[in-house]
Amino acid sequence: MSKRYPMPIPHGWYAVCYSDELATGESRAVTYFGKELVLFRTESGRARLLDAYCPHLGAHLGYGIHENSGQGGRIEGESIVCPFHAWKFNGEGECTEVPYARNMPPKVQGKQCLRSYPTAETNQVVWAWYHPEDEPPMWDVVEHEEANSDGWAPLKRFEWHISTHPQEMAENAADPAHFLFVHRTANMPEWETTYDGPTSRGVQRAKMPTPRGEVDGAIHTGSQGPGQGFTRFEGIADTFLMGLTTPIDDENVILRFAFTQPKVDGEAKSSGVNDAIIANIVGQLEEDKPIWEHKIYRPLPVLCDGDGPIAKFRKWYSQFYSNFDAGAM
Repeated sequence: MSKRYPMPIPHGWYAVCYSDELATGESRAVTYFGKELVLFRTESGRARLLDAYCPHLGAHLGYGIHENSGQGGRIEGESIVCPFHAWKFNGEGECTEVPYARNMPPKVQGKQCLRSYPTAETNQVVWAWYHPEDEPPMWDVVEHEEANSDGWAPLKRFEWHISTHPQEMAENAADPAHFLFVHRTANMPEWETTYDGPTSRGVQRAKMPTPRGEVDGAIHTGSQGPGQGFTRFEGIADTFLMGLTTPIDDENVILRFAFTQPKVDGEAKSSGVNDAIIANIVGQLEEDKPIWEHKIYRPLPVLCDGDGPIAKFRKWYSQFYSNFDAGAM
């Protein structure tokens, strides 16, 4: 059976968990980028991500039961301890100790023996940088005041496992026509989109009907690479959305939506309007999901004059692939 997508996994920063999902001294097995990985937080509080299989006899560092009834390898200082023979590895993937060896094996002494993925932590999210050739990060994660300020409500989170490729999902922003037929909007939205390096920005302005008359509204969209999306809805009830797409492999992703709205008099506000905006956005994702999961990718689509700037979007997105012929897109 042939692959659904010619594109590999794009390089970039990706969300691997929310910050509060990984406690100090905790480790867990995760699968991203088509690889088995171990995610852990050191005793100093730093989140780290390594390839999972110990170079000794192949144990998975994220599975095992230690004396404190914790699952996965235990954490000692800045290192994770293999649950099989207690070899220790720091966040750089270097073996720091073999407790029963008289001499450190030459193949691991002073060397990186597990691939380490650069990490960052902001916006209440733990991020990891992926590049197929292990190149260092090419840009920074964008920090959002809305996700780092006490003036905004706690995040409302939603999560989906979707059988698709990140590019297929991102292409929605260049395809306004589907809103008429998938989301049954009254009009086709018009975006002004600009691209600058790994950054895209867009804005849609509209009059929003309310019981008290029309209100000027706007939707500001943005992305920083393929894994960090963000949208600001202004008008009836200001809403900020982080849309975080992380590849499990080249045909499956985890999509996280995290919403927040400004507090009123220091309190998170819950109202019919606030909740309705979030429900509408989540509902649109649920409408897109079966389309994405059952479509194929057309490298040379037959487009018409009513379609959006799909070719322009694909040219911009092609920068996130290494050793891949962008002409195949």
